Amino acid sequence: MHIHKTALPSRSVEVVVESIAREAGELALSHFRSLADLPVESKGHLDLVTEADRQVEELLIARLLDAFPDDGVFGEEGGDVPGTSGRIWVIDPIDGTFNFVRGGQNWAVSIGLYQNRRPVFGVIHAPVCGLTLVGGDTVPTRLNGQVMKPLPPFDLSRASTGFSFHPTVSTADRLEAIRFISDDLGINFRLCGSATMSLIEVAMGETDGYLSLGDSTWDVMAALPILANLGVAHTIDWDHTELTSKLRFACGSEAFLDKVRPLGETLFAKS
Repeated sequence: MHIHKTALPSRSVEVVVESIAREAGELALSHFRSLADLPVESKGHLDLVTEADRQVEELLIARLLDAFPDDGVFGEEGGDVPGTSGRIWVIDPIDGTFNFVRGGQNWAVSIGLYQNRRPVFGVIHAPVCGLTLVGGDTVPTRLNGQVMKPLPPFDLSRASTGFSFHPTVSTADRLEAIRFISDDLGINFRLCGSATMSLIEVAMGETDGYLSLGDSTWDVMAALPILANLGVAHTIDWDHTELTSKLRFACGSEAFLDKVRPLGETLFAKS
């Protein structure tokens, strides 16, 4: 399928990319079911990569380039294919690898489209959880084929946020974020071990927002345009962010972002 370089995702693109995500999910599941025999290597402390990651990324790159030969692809496991269209598919073959290798369900395949320095479309497929989310600038957000409604108003009395930090983030910064969430805001927080799954929790209304200290662009490229249709904003300045950048940001409703803004003025400014 050839797509003109100025085109935003259409229904046909949505169907193609969702099909690719599902195929990648099936490949990942085949490894997930054989965890006892899966080779695991360490890229760093608490940063794991498996043969499944590599194979799924190779599949994603091959399928995306076959469908969109003029586009580029940028992946977590080293995939960096330049394109000529100005569009880049930013992929995370298995977001939540640590959960994956432990036999947990909180992992997903993430495919996001980056155009004009913005995330504009995304597909997330979490096969163990049975969740597939699709959405973007010109594509209504759907969960398993059903259009999702905007999220309800923020209610501080029952508020909760997802939270994650990269292992390289200082202990002082981690503790300050936890102190602010717990003491200054007085709200609950959750760490599920996957940025993509944490952002799905926002979309499902299970949390009100998400705070990140150290995610990568491939962790969020698919989820952010999906969430935008539900009334979720974020603090990332894409004009000054490269695809290789580590991110410190908050996302949620405007009311949620107002509450966490003091934390952003200290910790997010370090990104």
